[in-house]
Amino acid sequence: MRATAARTFSSLSVPNYRRYFGGQIISITGNWMQIVGEMWLMVKLTGSGVSVGLTAGLQFLPILLFGAYGGLLADRMSKRTLLTITQLSMMVPALTLFVLALTGAAQPWMVLALVLVRGSILAIDNPARQSFVVEIVGADRVVNAVSLNSVVVHCSRIIGPAAAGTIIAVVGIAPCFAVNAASFLAMFIALRSMDPKLLHTPKPSSRQPGEIKKALKYVARTPELRIPLAMMALVGTISFNFQVLLPLLADFTCMAPRRPTRC
Repeated sequence: MRATAARTFSSLSVPNYRRYFGGQIISITGNWMQIVGEMWLMVKLTGSGVSVGLTAGLQFLPILLFGAYGGLLADRMSKRTLLTITQLSMMVPALTLFVLALTGAAQPWMVLALVLVRGSILAIDNPARQSFVVEIVGADRVVNAVSLNSVVVHCSRIIGPAAAGTIIAVVGIAPCFAVNAASFLAMFIALRSMDPKLLHTPKPSSRQPGEIKKALKYVARTPELRIPLAMMALVGTISFNFQVLLPLLADFTCMAPRRPTRC
């Protein structure tokens, strides 16, 4: 039993990964709280399913358009430095939404603009975040580290919305954005407290023409990459809609005849 547990959590024996793991839990949980807050704020401002769907779409549009360029940037500079910049940058839209929601000055176009800003930062943050794991634990532990990261993501997907729903019901929407802004400090501290000497940092790649085109051609001729990516696109397009449906369902439930007042 001890041997199994040791293998399961082997990446946590790496001090830098323990810091990264803890920062991830707090940061991703805060991010899900903000997502719930954004969706509910749009429901209350517009009552429109189209607006809520547009809000969800704008989160991922920059990643779709510029995610590959974010990967190029991650290859050309220190991922630790890049993630430090993105984590601090994502505090800006979170704090702005907090002020707008707290003062009642929020307008739908403001929320959409700030969601687009956050999505643009995530287009740079996500590739660096995913590939940085290899530098932290090394190639021999990367499978275990990726598995633990998946656990963090799914646990945060449960804890974050549950915490956001509780806060919205008890206090209001604005604190969700404040908590998310504060959560980025946890990741910032984790990144800056790492020992850079223990990182398996590769040599930065040099700038070459046509790198995106080469990457797309490589994926197209490699079934091991092409098929999973196509399946992810299909599932993400058709099935990843709970962010839109659940806020509207909650609002419509509150508007039911037996409960005539809005939530």
